[in-house]
Amino acid sequence: MTIQSPHKPTAWRRFKSWIGPFDLSWKTGREYLVVLLGALVQAFAMRLFLVPGQLVSGGISGAAQIINHFVSIPIGLMVLVGNIPLLVLGWRFLGGPRFALRTAVAVGAFSLFTDLLVFVIPAQGMTQDNVLNALFGGVLLGVGLGLVYRGGGTSGGSDILGRILNHRLGISISAAYLITDSLVVLAGGFAFTWEKALYGMVVIYVSGLAAEMISEGSGIFRTALIISAKHVEISREIMQSMERGVTVLSGTGAYTGSERPVLYCVITRSEVNQLKEMVKDIDPLAFMVIGVTHEALGEGFRPFK
Repeated sequence: MTIQSPHKPTAWRRFKSWIGPFDLSWKTGREYLVVLLGALVQAFAMRLFLVPGQLVSGGISGAAQIINHFVSIPIGLMVLVGNIPLLVLGWRFLGGPRFALRTAVAVGAFSLFTDLLVFVIPAQGMTQDNVLNALFGGVLLGVGLGLVYRGGGTSGGSDILGRILNHRLGISISAAYLITDSLVVLAGGFAFTWEKALYGMVVIYVSGLAAEMISEGSGIFRTALIISAKHVEISREIMQSMERGVTVLSGTGAYTGSERPVLYCVITRSEVNQLKEMVKDIDPLAFMVIGVTHEALGEGFRPFK
């Protein structure tokens, strides 16, 4: 059976959800440090390899590179301005205030670091070889993305737009990434050269692999099986904070012979660490298995049609 979330959360639960982003514990501080480190690594990837090589990796940052080629507006500033409306529109799709605030921090820090590093790193970057720019820029960019995911945020841009398209139009998140990034790379081909646009596709592929490696896993979607004595609390928190459906499966412990309800849910790659933290906070003794799935069909993911 599927547990239904309450029609209205209690006032105390709403209060906790809003003060959550401002928790000053060491664990929260460490998560923000990871997000900031990820943003810094992404900024280095831009200034050392991608911008000097005129390689567009998609998303808002790629669009900012193209605009900067024609108009002398700082790339970081354009990234920030381009993400503000997406953050406003996508606030409710980012897993609650806690998750959305980390995304805002990641976007703001990346914008700031990208514009500050221009005073430190030579305009020509490290190499004039675009093969090296694509490979090392892609790896460094992916490592930064993975760190942001591990810190409980997203990189903004395509992540936010993908979730908005998924909720509003029923387009799968993977298809949304493909659409948005492809359009930006196509524009990069017109702005620079088609050879550099092809290298940009390599950057997207390599950065995706690196991000998956850092954030654990290798696919867009994840399946989670959770066994816990507090399965009701966990399922409600998943539905309220992450807006993901949960199914309760009947299970029986082979050794004890006792009934053990099993929670089953499908999430995206960037939501894995959020789910882990959520389950750990509610029941540190829970048992959880994270699996990789190649496709998710149904409400919240790709429609069957």
